[in-house]
Amino acid sequence: MSILYAMVSRGEVVLSEFNATATKTGSIARQIMEKVPGKDDDCHVSYAQDRYMFHVRRTDSVTTLCMADETAGRRVPFAFLEDIHLRFVRTYGRAIRSAQPYAMNDEFSRVLNQEMETYSNNLNADRINRLKGEMSQLLVDKTANMQGNTFRFRKQAHRFRTNAWWSNIKLWITLIIVILVILYGVTAFVCHGLTLPSCLK
Repeated sequence: MSILYAMVSRGEVVLSEFNATATKTGSIARQIMEKVPGKDDDCHVSYAQDRYMFHVRRTDSVTTLCMADETAGRRVPFAFLEDIHLRFVRTYGRAIRSAQPYAMNDEFSRVLNQEMETYSNNLNADRINRLKGEMSQLLVDKTANMQGNTFRFRKQAHRFRTNAWWSNIKLWITLIIVILVILYGVTAFVCHGLTLPSCLK
């Protein structure tokens, strides 16, 4: 199992944790937390401790931390921390702001345990996370293409309406000229000549 410990906190207040080892990892994790720069700033940092790595992700004042084997690298642990953060915030929302220490531990420690096993044992976890990122980028690209196509469609529709309007104007002008020529021809016939001699007397 590559991820061995996980914790969620608000500042220094630990709200939930799960330890898959027999060691006192929690106390080491709290010492690591004290090293994290800034109290409220968002950050993504990693610290080496013996043959383990502690990875810390702080977003919107909620800190998620995990301890993993060095061999796990950084991508999988940080994907795990992001997933944990989203689940925690979605589950507890505003209650996080005023929660007492370990207020969510009974329920959420089981989630930590399950997710640790998923990300540690499922070799596809990293691929799945990467695929999510690629899908998100694909959707962004598709949206941009659709917006571009919409703009082009509007431009073509405007051009089509303008061309149709000019065609109508030309048609009406042609009809008016034809009607005037016919009227003149009839009048010239009735008035016995092109200069309308009998009608202008």
